[in-house]
Amino acid sequence: MDNDVKAVPKDEITLFGIPASPGVAHGQVFRFLHEEVEVLNYEVKEEDHPKEIARFKEALNITYEQIQEIREGVAKNLGEKEAGIFDAHLMVLEDKALIDDVEKEIRTTGDNVEQCLHRVTQRYYDYFNQLEDVYLRERASDLKDISRRLIRNLIGATAAGTAFLSDPRVLVSEDLTPSDTASLDRSKIIALATETGGQTSHAVIMARASSVPAVVGVRSLIEGLKEGDTLLVDGFEGLVIINPSETTLFRYGKVGIRRKRLNDLVEEDADEPALTKDGHPVQLFANADSPEEVISGINSSCEGVGLFRTEALFLRKNEMPSEDVQFSNYRELVETANPLSVTIRTLDLGGDKVLNLSGREKENNPFMGFRAIRYCLQNPEIFIRQLRAILRASAYGKIKLLFPMVSGVGEVIRAKVLLNRAKDELTEQKVKFDETIEIGCMIETPSAVTICDLLAKEVDFFSVGTNDLVQYLLAVDRVNNQIAYLYEPHHPAVIRSLQHVSKVAQNSGRPITVCGEIAGDPHFLPLLLGLGLNHLSCAPPLLKELKFFARRFTQSECEALVDEVLSMARPIQIKERLKDFYDYRVANLLA
Repeated sequence: MDNDVKAVPKDEITLFGIPASPGVAHGQVFRFLHEEVEVLNYEVKEEDHPKEIARFKEALNITYEQIQEIREGVAKNLGEKEAGIFDAHLMVLEDKALIDDVEKEIRTTGDNVEQCLHRVTQRYYDYFNQLEDVYLRERASDLKDISRRLIRNLIGATAAGTAFLSDPRVLVSEDLTPSDTASLDRSKIIALATETGGQTSHAVIMARASSVPAVVGVRSLIEGLKEGDTLLVDGFEGLVIINPSETTLFRYGKVGIRRKRLNDLVEEDADEPALTKDGHPVQLFANADSPEEVISGINSSCEGVGLFRTEALFLRKNEMPSEDVQFSNYRELVETANPLSVTIRTLDLGGDKVLNLSGREKENNPFMGFRAIRYCLQNPEIFIRQLRAILRASAYGKIKLLFPMVSGVGEVIRAKVLLNRAKDELTEQKVKFDETIEIGCMIETPSAVTICDLLAKEVDFFSVGTNDLVQYLLAVDRVNNQIAYLYEPHHPAVIRSLQHVSKVAQNSGRPITVCGEIAGDPHFLPLLLGLGLNHLSCAPPLLKELKFFARRFTQSECEALVDEVLSMARPIQIKERLKDFYDYRVANLLA
């Protein structure tokens, strides 16, 4: 009898998450699991408090040097932009409020510094973790990362790292901190998959910079894995497949070959104009939050910056930037883009450090709460400071001003009153600015959709933020893993809302730009064009493929597609129809 035991094939399991970094990769799993350091609790005599505080300061210095070393390595290997992620870590280590709170905890409780640090940072972490803003909530992991490093340095433990990998692996974790990601040997990591996190997490930023496929928000991923499992990560569709079958691997192998051919064709057509097959223009703009992204958009032949997010400047430090600091940043932005126009969106933050400095209380439902234009109107001194800075920068290039999360005409009128006050102040001071600066509002709430004809009388242009619009129309928290499947941009309600806003914009002569995620999705492109939405703004890396695909169909085909889609009742039907439209026009090019 043959003693050899034939291996039993493992069952294939498909899990769904959020596509975060494009690409497909398959390999053996490496589970990167965080082990929390045990924090001992013991009493410290009052006369020893200075020694305990001295230990804390020494740990701060050691940790600062470690983070600085990581930052320098990232700057060398990936670039200054990616390294800038760690500036927030360094600022945490210098944050006077945090340091003072820990020292106060030592003096008032008499406990050891490890325990005091743990309690203080946990309070900070709990606050950040309940915030509305996706970007800011994900920054809570930064604080946990710093706390873990500090405590390890205090107790003399070796900082957490990855085991040496002899061959490339698919890294799986609950989440990855910036330090975790920076410490990885990227030549050994072929893909990332995490249970938590979002599309703005540090792990995703690093993955994109390293061209590593990534999927985040994959519920129950780790508990479903066993030793020796393999994983296929589809960063295009947001799929993670445990132990893919030979059939699945063969299918994905063909997908990879086709994607490589498509990328080559896109690059070949990179210098062609953005037109449909029958010559209808498509105006493509770049989303950005830094001059570097503006340059990336220009290199991809964008026609301007369709959305510049000012939040990054406000988040750089735990303080409000002065008017001069804002002006300097906005001026650099417009001079970088010149002669192209830049649409600057005013402060669009929810519950965050900036608002906390102004005494903002916790909210039970922050997504529906005190954010964006609502915050600005109730804090006119902060709003006018930003408006003055933007106006001053308008003397150095073409700027358009955009108000976010508008829900009623009254908000626009009040914002314009404050804008006029800022103009009057600059005029009195004989400071130059564009006196005819265009004003727009974002259409991202159901109420704004409904009354966009009234809003059109108060603004010069519209900008549709589809990410929030989908969220509010469908009553779906788009970062809640439990209901992620309900966040559906193909929903008929979304399509009909876009149709309504487009018609109002055309009838009122108001230009309209779509700047949410669907603006960068080539599958949505013909539908948007058929709806009369030919001003699209997206991340710079997506611009070339949009332009490439636009040249594969006519405007009349787009309008016929809209008629079909509007007759469909289910999102899956619409999604499949858009995919078929895309595949039919691209498939023959990849044969």
